[in-house]
Amino acid sequence: MTDQANKPEKAYKNLRFLVSREARVLRILSEYLEPRSRFMHYDITDTVIMFGSARAISGEQARAELETAKASGDEAAVGQAERRLRLSRYYDDTRELAKRITEWSKSLPGKQKRFIVTSGGGPGLMEAANRGASEAKGLSVGLGISLPEEPGVNGWATRELAFEFHYFFMRKFWFVYLAKAAIVLPGGFGTMDELFELLTLVQTETVRRPLPIILYGRDFWEGVLDLDALGDWGTISPEDLELFKVCDSVDEAFETLTSELLRLYPALETESYDPNPDA
Repeated sequence: MTDQANKPEKAYKNLRFLVSREARVLRILSEYLEPRSRFMHYDITDTVIMFGSARAISGEQARAELETAKASGDEAAVGQAERRLRLSRYYDDTRELAKRITEWSKSLPGKQKRFIVTSGGGPGLMEAANRGASEAKGLSVGLGISLPEEPGVNGWATRELAFEFHYFFMRKFWFVYLAKAAIVLPGGFGTMDELFELLTLVQTETVRRPLPIILYGRDFWEGVLDLDALGDWGTISPEDLELFKVCDSVDEAFETLTSELLRLYPALETESYDPNPDA
């Protein structure tokens, strides 16, 4: 009779091995296969990605912080609170926009789950996107990333569609692979990284399907980026400036997004799960 106490552990149950350097390829593959299985299970093939600053807070919270800062008499705290109040407009707008997109998505004919709001899973404007979708009683995806300063995926993303990635490149893969449109909100280095990678993929036709890109917030984007200068210097083609559209209100962004999606994708492909077979 075999002595169970001396039975060797199977490799795929050996956690020490699975977190080792030698098993890195297995971890990378897991961050492809495990999300894919969940997306297939919930029939998620169409998404609208929304990403922006993790530092934004709601207008209600920002106004309360400003009152507290003013009462303290700390000028530095007042200045910081005023900046957070300025940014909070985008939290409230993102929440409303995601809610309207989700309500519109649910009203479309057919049984397929179409144009599901997807965020980076974190706090700030990512939270606002998932929150708006949740308030519309719809599904939403949170593609989180393990960072020391973030506690995990926000509580507004649909629990079964909340992911936490270790590898940034796998998280970016799932951001883009299912996306039919993108709304890029004010943000910092991470937002710029994702925006320029997305623009590059569309510009080079690595993403072969149409993918409308909306930059939300005219004051922010015109103050932070002068993309026309790239055309003036000849480092991009004039038509590359048509890869995105700047919108400055929830109404404008909603109308632009929905009209483009209905024009480009009047019906969801149902023949195959793979939304981008040429990639």
